[in-house]
Amino acid sequence: MSPSTLHAAGLPLLAGHASLDEPLAWRAGRPLSRRQFLHDVQRLAPLLPEGGPVLPMTADRYLFALALGAAVARGQAALMPPNHTPDMVRRLHTLFPAAYVLGDTGQPQLDLPTLAYPELPPPADDAPPPMPLLAADHAVAHVLTSGSTGQPMPHGKRWGELVVNIQAEAQRIAETLGRPDLRGVTIVGTVPAHHMYGFESTVLIALLGGAAFATERPFFAQDIARVLASVPRPRVLVTTPLHLKTLLDDGIALPPVDLTISATAPLSPQLAARAEAALVAPLMEIYGCTEAGQVATRRTTEAPEWRTFAGLVLSGDGEQASVSGGHVPEPTRLADVLQVLEPTRFRLLGRSNDLVNVAGKRSSLAHLNHHLNSIEGVRDGAFWLPPDSGEAVVRLVAVVVAPELSRESLLAALRERVDAAFLPRPILRVESLPRDPTGKLPAGRLTELVTRLLSDSGHA
Repeated sequence: MSPSTLHAAGLPLLAGHASLDEPLAWRAGRPLSRRQFLHDVQRLAPLLPEGGPVLPMTADRYLFALALGAAVARGQAALMPPNHTPDMVRRLHTLFPAAYVLGDTGQPQLDLPTLAYPELPPPADDAPPPMPLLAADHAVAHVLTSGSTGQPMPHGKRWGELVVNIQAEAQRIAETLGRPDLRGVTIVGTVPAHHMYGFESTVLIALLGGAAFATERPFFAQDIARVLASVPRPRVLVTTPLHLKTLLDDGIALPPVDLTISATAPLSPQLAARAEAALVAPLMEIYGCTEAGQVATRRTTEAPEWRTFAGLVLSGDGEQASVSGGHVPEPTRLADVLQVLEPTRFRLLGRSNDLVNVAGKRSSLAHLNHHLNSIEGVRDGAFWLPPDSGEAVVRLVAVVVAPELSRESLLAALRERVDAAFLPRPILRVESLPRDPTGKLPAGRLTELVTRLLSDSGHA
């Protein structure tokens, strides 16, 4: 089904075959029904100011979903920036002059009109709550890119396209779980709801795919184990390579899961195998981008190839690869270098903007970062390409979190993995990298960090 064929009368806010008495969410082990969610949407919507979009400031996944539901029921949208820095807030105000914040207790105060999440009393009677119906072309969310590839830009997400996208994701997850659908499946996410991956794979997969989600966003290993244990099986852990590596390195006993999903950066086969052994469950990666949404999945331990979601096909190759069909009505060029094997199958070679050429040899920063982070003892690390200075030979810089490894050990391990032309000079040691909550490392943050470290060390 394509967005153009969706029912003209509107698409429901909740779908996925689940009944209204089934859970939409679990908070501290207590279920919150889909019926309660619709009642809460009905009572919150008239309390919202005119205009919008709304910026939900909350770490509670249910409250985020409630802000989204109430806003779209009023014809508004949710605003989803990558961060809440003063510069970003000023940009939001310029792009969306009527934007306002719906804030939770303990969240930072922003220079935007702010409304606190109100206490919502229980419904006055047992009357069934109305189901909001949304036009297929209603832009329900404005997602700003993370800044990892340049200046953040807003991307409007239409409800009809999201419905088709999430239907395809739900079908793929259910297929991997060996189930007919996602009714009864609970999602535990380490990723925030306001980033595109968390929005799709923890919030929308419950609203539109029939699953439920844990309201908490655990980060530390003990908290992840606690939240997993608080929800019923089958349960799915939605996480990132960085969060997954931290979880596995901690070494604590984990409750079994039925599927692990990872996204935001490609996983190494070694880390995927570790995760499957520790969690006693298959691992599936999702590939996507802000412009096209979710595009494909792969079972990392089985093969390096990715398989597109139902309805999506690829055209072109290399840096010219595009995707269309399904929830992508117009051909959309991907920002990565793909080896297209078939219209529905490809290999991911790296980002088109991170290719490097040193001494006539080509590689990608993603490839180099993969090998750097595969070294035992490296907790985190990234290569940085200096701007063109006119010098004959470009020297890459590596920033690493590896307190137990010497510089010589790092270089020796890298020599076994990459060509000598790409060995970093210098290697800068840090306690942590300035990643965002999904584990991405925005280019601007990395450049600022490296520039400061080089200046302090006298390498600049």
